[in-house]
Amino acid sequence: MKTDSDLKAGNVALLKVVRVSDLGAFLDAGTGNTSDDILLHKAQQLKDVSIGEEVKVYLYTDPKGRLTASMRLPQMREGQVAYVTVINTSRDGAFVDIGAERGVFMPYAGMRGIVRRGEKVWVKLYRDKSGRLAVSMEVEDDLRRAAKPASDVKVGDMVSGAVYNFNEAGAFLFTKERYIAFLHHDEMTSRPKVGEELNVRVTFIREDGKINVSMRPLKQEAMETDADKILNLLRSRSGKMPYSDATAPEVIKDKFGISKAAFKRALGFLIKRGLVEQREDGWTYLLTE
Repeated sequence: MKTDSDLKAGNVALLKVVRVSDLGAFLDAGTGNTSDDILLHKAQQLKDVSIGEEVKVYLYTDPKGRLTASMRLPQMREGQVAYVTVINTSRDGAFVDIGAERGVFMPYAGMRGIVRRGEKVWVKLYRDKSGRLAVSMEVEDDLRRAAKPASDVKVGDMVSGAVYNFNEAGAFLFTKERYIAFLHHDEMTSRPKVGEELNVRVTFIREDGKINVSMRPLKQEAMETDADKILNLLRSRSGKMPYSDATAPEVIKDKFGISKAAFKRALGFLIKRGLVEQREDGWTYLLTE
């Protein structure tokens, strides 16, 4: 009999069935002591097994701390990185689904922000000081090694990717094409969470093969969207509002969620079409639609 790894929780091993009972099959632990045989419960069998057969299993501990086996194998190995689903959270951390019988623990120290059940995040599988498998969201070095230069993309193309890290300037995404993409704060329409998947537009292809991206639409589309925001506010305020091209940028940002420059473009767009006008009192008025 051979094994893929040591017989400890979190490992995959090839073990021989030595006996079968109503409970399930017992696998030889190689100690010569039948009390050490490892249970492969019927609920953890993907097919019927027979005495003498060698089966590949994932090892984990049951609630009583006993080594137990499952034929449901993990979809990632120690040292690998994957985009996985959070299946539960606790006061000590969270558990993620790597395709095995049980979720793998992610301690708070390995998190990037707060994660919630059902969300997906990039993680790396490792073994902690106690020998247990765990995951961490600190994956930037691994994703950089796994990335490839952006060669089959051009400015204006749309790409999809998940956020894996933030710095003071913006967010980093790993795209489905395995590109590293940078999203500057100024190019965000809202602040994404680490792990969130975004559809973004390529704005620049760098010499190192990485790309810059934006959540914002093209200027013409953005201007029309911003103009709609202004019209909607005017309609909700009986056709007038105390905002104009003289209003402070921070007020515009707070009220409309756009920059002062974007506001002025959209306002000018509406004025040229005879839909609104600015008056000497500093207010903007809706004329006709």
